[in-house]
Amino acid sequence: MSAKILDGAALAARLRGQYRLRAEALAARGRRPGLAVIIVGDNPASRVYVRNKVRACEEAGFASRLIELPAATTQADLLGRLDELNADPAVHGILTQLPLPAHIDANRVIEAIAPAKDVDGFHVASAGALMTGLPGFAPCTPAGVMEILKDAGIDPAGLHAVVIGRSNIVGKPMAMLLLQAGATVTICHSRTPDLGAITRQADILVAAVGRVKLVTATMVKPGACVIDVGMNRDAAGKLCGDVDFAAVREVAGSITPVPGGVGPMTIAMLLANTLKAAETP
Repeated sequence: MSAKILDGAALAARLRGQYRLRAEALAARGRRPGLAVIIVGDNPASRVYVRNKVRACEEAGFASRLIELPAATTQADLLGRLDELNADPAVHGILTQLPLPAHIDANRVIEAIAPAKDVDGFHVASAGALMTGLPGFAPCTPAGVMEILKDAGIDPAGLHAVVIGRSNIVGKPMAMLLLQAGATVTICHSRTPDLGAITRQADILVAAVGRVKLVTATMVKPGACVIDVGMNRDAAGKLCGDVDFAAVREVAGSITPVPGGVGPMTIAMLLANTLKAAETP
Protein backbone atom coordinates (compact mmCIF):
# COMPACT_ATOMS: atom_id res chain seq x y z
CA MET A 1 0.00 0.00 0.00
CA SER A 2 1.30 3.45 -0.91
CA ALA A 3 2.04 5.96 1.82
CA LYS A 4 -0.37 8.72 2.79
CA ILE A 5 0.65 11.96 1.08
CA LEU A 6 1.07 14.82 3.55
CA ASP A 7 -0.19 17.78 1.55
CA GLY A 8 1.68 20.81 2.85
CA ALA A 9 0.17 23.08 0.20
CA ALA A 10 -3.39 22.37 1.34
CA LEU A 11 -2.46 22.79 5.01
CA ALA A 12 -0.68 26.07 4.28
CA ALA A 13 -3.76 27.38 2.45
CA ARG A 14 -5.97 26.61 5.46
CA LEU A 15 -3.54 28.28 7.84
CA ARG A 16 -3.23 31.38 5.66
CA GLY A 17 -7.01 31.75 5.86
CA GLN A 18 -6.79 31.70 9.66
CA TYR A 19 -3.93 34.18 9.65
CA ARG A 20 -5.92 36.56 7.45
CA LEU A 21 -8.75 36.65 10.00
CA ARG A 22 -6.28 37.41 12.79
CA ALA A 23 -4.57 40.06 10.67
CA GLU A 24 -7.93 41.71 9.95
CA ALA A 25 -8.74 41.76 13.66
CA LEU A 26 -5.40 43.42 14.40
CA ALA A 27 -5.84 45.92 11.56
CA ALA A 28 -9.24 46.89 12.96
CA ARG A 29 -7.40 47.91 16.12
CA GLY A 30 -4.91 49.97 14.13
CA ARG A 31 -2.07 47.45 14.07
CA ARG A 32 -1.72 45.83 10.66
CA PRO A 33 1.00 43.15 10.62
CA GLY A 34 3.97 44.34 8.58
CA LEU A 35 6.83 42.37 7.04
CA ALA A 36 9.91 43.91 5.41
CA VAL A 37 11.95 41.77 3.04
CA ILE A 38 15.40 42.81 1.83
CA ILE A 39 17.01 41.24 -1.21
CA VAL A 40 20.55 42.14 -2.28
CA GLY A 41 21.56 41.38 -5.86
CA ASP A 42 19.60 39.53 -8.52
CA ASN A 43 19.92 35.83 -7.72
CA PRO A 44 17.06 34.29 -9.77
CA ALA A 45 16.11 31.69 -7.16
CA SER A 46 16.11 34.30 -4.40
CA ARG A 47 13.84 36.52 -6.44
CA VAL A 48 11.34 33.68 -6.83
CA TYR A 49 11.38 33.02 -3.07
CA VAL A 50 10.97 36.71 -2.27
CA ARG A 51 8.13 37.13 -4.74
CA ASN A 52 6.29 34.19 -3.16
CA LYS A 53 6.77 35.63 0.34
CA VAL A 54 5.51 39.07 -0.64
CA ARG A 55 2.49 37.62 -2.43
CA ALA A 56 1.63 35.42 0.57
CA CYS A 57 1.80 38.49 2.83
CA GLU A 58 -0.52 40.49 0.65
CA GLU A 59 -3.02 37.63 0.35
CA ALA A 60 -3.09 37.28 4.15
CA GLY A 61 -3.80 40.98 4.62
CA PHE A 62 -0.34 41.90 5.84
CA ALA A 63 1.55 45.03 4.87
CA SER A 64 4.60 43.98 2.87
CA ARG A 65 7.65 46.08 2.11
CA LEU A 66 10.12 44.82 -0.47
CA ILE A 67 13.53 46.49 -0.43
CA GLU A 68 15.63 45.62 -3.47
CA LEU A 69 19.31 46.56 -3.27
CA PRO A 70 22.04 46.18 -5.91
CA ALA A 71 24.70 43.50 -5.54
CA ALA A 72 27.31 46.19 -4.91
CA THR A 73 25.55 47.36 -1.75
CA THR A 74 28.05 47.65 1.09
CA GLN A 75 27.65 45.89 4.38
CA ALA A 76 27.46 49.26 6.13
CA ASP A 77 24.61 50.38 3.88
CA LEU A 78 22.71 47.15 4.50
CA LEU A 79 23.18 47.40 8.25
CA GLY A 80 21.93 50.99 8.07
CA ARG A 81 18.75 49.83 6.34
CA LEU A 82 18.23 47.25 9.08
CA ASP A 83 18.64 49.91 11.77
CA GLU A 84 15.87 51.93 10.11
CA LEU A 85 13.54 48.92 9.95
CA ASN A 86 14.29 47.97 13.55
CA ALA A 87 13.11 51.44 14.61
CA ASP A 88 9.99 51.46 12.41
CA PRO A 89 6.87 50.62 14.48
CA ALA A 90 4.93 49.65 11.33
CA VAL A 91 7.40 46.82 10.65
CA HIS A 92 6.89 43.77 12.88
CA GLY A 93 9.04 41.30 10.98
CA ILE A 94 12.29 41.65 9.05
CA LEU A 95 14.14 39.17 6.91
CA THR A 96 17.12 39.44 4.62
CA GLN A 97 17.00 36.90 1.82
CA LEU A 98 19.97 34.55 1.78
CA PRO A 99 22.44 34.02 0.22
CA LEU A 100 24.02 37.46 0.33
CA PRO A 101 26.88 38.62 -1.93
CA ALA A 102 30.26 37.28 -0.82
CA HIS A 103 31.51 40.65 0.44
CA ILE A 104 28.73 40.82 3.07
CA ASP A 105 28.99 38.89 6.35
CA ALA A 106 25.65 37.09 6.64
CA ASN A 107 26.11 36.48 10.37
CA ARG A 108 26.59 40.21 11.01
CA VAL A 109 23.44 40.93 9.07
CA ILE A 110 21.38 38.31 10.88
CA GLU A 111 22.54 39.56 14.28
CA ALA A 112 21.69 43.16 13.29
CA ILE A 113 17.98 42.33 13.13
CA ALA A 114 16.17 43.07 16.39
CA PRO A 115 15.30 39.73 18.06
CA ALA A 116 11.68 40.88 18.44
CA LYS A 117 11.48 41.20 14.63
CA ASP A 118 13.55 38.09 13.76
CA VAL A 119 10.70 36.24 12.03
CA ASP A 120 13.18 33.99 10.19
CA GLY A 121 14.28 32.66 13.59
CA PHE A 122 17.99 32.87 12.70
CA HIS A 123 19.22 35.33 15.36
CA VAL A 124 21.39 33.87 18.12
CA ALA A 125 18.73 35.02 20.62
CA SER A 126 16.13 32.96 18.76
CA ALA A 127 18.47 29.96 18.65
CA GLY A 128 19.13 30.30 22.37
CA ALA A 129 15.43 30.50 23.17
CA LEU A 130 14.80 27.36 21.11
CA MET A 131 17.63 25.51 22.83
CA THR A 132 16.39 26.39 26.32
CA GLY A 133 12.67 26.05 25.65
CA LEU A 134 11.90 29.75 26.09
CA PRO A 135 9.40 31.68 23.95
CA GLY A 136 10.81 32.90 20.66
CA PHE A 137 10.72 32.47 16.91
CA ALA A 138 11.51 29.02 15.53
CA PRO A 139 13.01 28.87 12.02
CA CYS A 140 10.20 28.61 9.53
CA THR A 141 11.02 25.31 7.80
CA PRO A 142 11.35 23.19 10.97
CA ALA A 143 8.28 24.89 12.42
CA GLY A 144 6.41 23.99 9.24
CA VAL A 145 7.43 20.35 9.60
CA MET A 146 6.03 20.28 13.13
CA GLU A 147 2.72 21.67 11.85
CA ILE A 148 2.61 18.97 9.18
CA LEU A 149 3.11 16.28 11.83
CA LYS A 150 0.43 17.84 14.04
CA ASP A 151 -2.07 18.01 11.18
CA ALA A 152 -1.37 14.37 10.31
CA GLY A 153 -2.00 13.30 13.92
CA ILE A 154 1.60 12.15 14.38
CA ASP A 155 2.74 12.77 17.97
CA PRO A 156 6.56 12.60 18.18
CA ALA A 157 6.46 11.74 21.90
CA GLY A 158 8.11 8.36 22.45
CA LEU A 159 9.10 7.99 18.80
CA HIS A 160 12.59 7.79 17.33
CA ALA A 161 13.20 10.71 14.99
CA VAL A 162 16.21 10.83 12.67
CA VAL A 163 17.24 14.13 11.09
CA ILE A 164 19.65 14.03 8.15
CA GLY A 165 21.35 17.41 8.13
CA ARG A 166 22.91 19.69 10.75
CA SER A 167 22.48 23.20 9.36
CA ASN A 168 21.56 26.09 11.63
CA ILE A 169 18.56 26.81 9.42
CA VAL A 170 16.94 23.35 9.32
CA GLY A 171 18.83 20.40 10.81
CA LYS A 172 19.72 21.66 14.28
CA PRO A 173 16.44 23.50 15.03
CA MET A 174 14.48 20.56 13.60
CA ALA A 175 16.17 18.26 16.08
CA MET A 176 15.44 20.67 18.96
CA LEU A 177 11.74 20.94 18.10
CA LEU A 178 11.38 17.18 17.87
CA LEU A 179 13.23 16.79 21.17
CA GLN A 180 10.91 19.31 22.82
CA ALA A 181 7.97 17.30 21.49
CA GLY A 182 9.22 14.20 23.32
CA ALA A 183 10.99 12.33 20.53
CA THR A 184 14.32 10.55 20.88
CA VAL A 185 16.40 12.31 18.24
CA THR A 186 19.41 11.23 16.21
CA ILE A 187 21.18 13.74 13.95
CA CYS A 188 23.03 12.39 10.93
CA HIS A 189 25.29 14.22 8.48
CA SER A 190 27.97 13.79 5.83
CA ARG A 191 30.35 12.03 8.24
CA THR A 192 27.80 9.56 9.58
CA PRO A 193 28.91 5.99 8.75
CA ASP A 194 26.32 3.50 7.46
CA LEU A 195 23.55 6.07 7.21
CA GLY A 196 20.96 3.51 6.22
CA ALA A 197 21.45 1.50 9.40
CA ILE A 198 20.38 4.54 11.40
CA THR A 199 17.58 5.79 9.16
CA ARG A 200 15.95 2.33 9.19
CA GLN A 201 15.37 2.85 12.93
CA ALA A 202 13.42 6.06 12.41
CA ASP A 203 9.71 6.37 13.08
CA ILE A 204 10.03 9.93 11.77
CA LEU A 205 12.71 10.58 9.15
CA VAL A 206 13.53 14.16 8.11
CA ALA A 207 15.86 14.61 5.12
CA ALA A 208 17.41 18.07 4.84
CA VAL A 209 20.76 17.90 3.08
CA GLY A 210 20.15 19.04 -0.51
CA ARG A 211 21.19 15.82 -2.25
CA VAL A 212 18.99 14.43 -5.00
CA LYS A 213 17.21 11.22 -3.94
CA LEU A 214 19.67 10.49 -1.14
CA VAL A 215 17.06 8.53 0.79
CA THR A 216 16.12 5.29 -0.94
CA ALA A 217 13.45 2.74 -0.10
CA THR A 218 15.97 0.41 1.55
CA MET A 219 16.83 3.17 4.05
CA VAL A 220 13.28 3.55 5.37
CA LYS A 221 11.51 1.64 8.14
CA PRO A 222 8.17 0.26 6.92
CA GLY A 223 5.37 2.55 8.03
CA ALA A 224 7.66 5.47 8.92
CA CYS A 225 6.74 9.11 8.40
CA VAL A 226 9.18 10.60 5.87
CA ILE A 227 9.57 14.37 5.64
CA ASP A 228 11.47 15.64 2.60
CA VAL A 229 12.88 19.14 3.11
CA GLY A 230 15.14 18.96 0.04
CA MET A 231 14.61 21.24 -2.95
CA ASN A 232 16.84 20.12 -5.81
CA ARG A 233 16.94 19.73 -9.58
CA ASP A 234 17.66 16.32 -11.07
CA ALA A 235 19.69 15.70 -14.22
CA ALA A 236 16.65 16.50 -16.35
CA GLY A 237 16.07 19.78 -14.51
CA LYS A 238 12.98 18.50 -12.72
CA LEU A 239 12.30 19.70 -9.18
CA CYS A 240 12.83 16.94 -6.65
CA GLY A 241 13.74 16.38 -3.03
CA ASP A 242 16.27 14.43 -0.99
CA VAL A 243 14.00 11.38 -1.03
CA ASP A 244 13.34 8.94 -3.87
CA PHE A 245 9.63 9.67 -3.64
CA ALA A 246 8.27 7.02 -6.01
CA ALA A 247 10.15 4.19 -4.31
CA VAL A 248 9.91 5.36 -0.70
CA ARG A 249 6.15 5.95 -0.81
CA GLU A 250 5.74 2.18 -1.27
CA VAL A 251 7.48 1.60 2.08
CA ALA A 252 6.62 4.59 4.25
CA GLY A 253 3.38 5.14 6.11
CA SER A 254 3.25 8.82 5.20
CA ILE A 255 5.43 11.13 3.12
CA THR A 256 5.67 14.74 1.97
CA PRO A 257 5.95 15.42 -1.77
CA VAL A 258 8.32 17.84 -3.50
CA PRO A 259 6.96 20.26 -4.51
CA GLY A 260 3.84 20.79 -2.42
CA GLY A 261 5.09 19.47 0.91
CA VAL A 262 7.34 21.43 3.24
CA GLY A 263 7.93 24.41 0.92
CA PRO A 264 4.48 26.02 1.24
CA MET A 265 4.59 25.49 5.01
CA THR A 266 7.85 27.42 5.27
CA ILE A 267 6.11 30.53 3.94
CA ALA A 268 3.07 29.87 6.12
CA MET A 269 5.29 29.83 9.21
CA LEU A 270 6.90 33.10 8.13
CA LEU A 271 3.41 34.60 8.23
CA ALA A 272 2.76 32.94 11.60
CA ASN A 273 5.92 34.43 13.09
CA THR A 274 5.15 37.87 11.69
CA LEU A 275 1.63 37.70 13.10
CA LYS A 276 3.01 36.60 16.45
CA ALA A 277 5.38 39.59 16.45
CA ALA A 278 2.52 41.96 15.59
CA GLU A 279 0.29 40.52 18.31
CA THR A 280 2.99 40.93 20.96
CA PRO A 281 2.52 44.21 22.88
